[in-house]
Amino acid sequence: MKPRSSPRIRSLIQLFEVIPEEERILVDILRQIILEQLPAYCQEKISYNVPFFYGNRGICIVWPSAIPRGGIKKGVLLGFWQGYRLPDEDQYLIHGTNKKIFYRIYQSPEDIDEAAIVKLLQEAIALDRSL
Repeated sequence: MKPRSSPRIRSLIQLFEVIPEEERILVDILRQIILEQLPAYCQEKISYNVPFFYGNRGICIVWPSAIPRGGIKKGVLLGFWQGYRLPDEDQYLIHGTNKKIFYRIYQSPEDIDEAAIVKLLQEAIALDRSL
């Protein structure tokens, strides 16, 4: 018997229906920070069943742990697709096993450092513009 695959999420409404409230709050806060920083040429779409932000290439992704295949057991991951190319002078991001995507996992709204995220987003957007 084949393992049952998770349903394909096509909208934020569907995503918010399947994730727990604490993850929904974190996703919403992170999305708002990202959307405030993204220039007009960038877009958000649902990809891999989670919010994905891109311009010329992928910029970042917000992955709640309730969505399979994110590699985290609890919280919400904010990952930068070109994380390995960002200066990240404050060493805010975690350099896990993925060679390109660097990330940070949040367990509560109090964990979110908006200034650090904005700085990284500005670095990621500048990099995206150069690609």
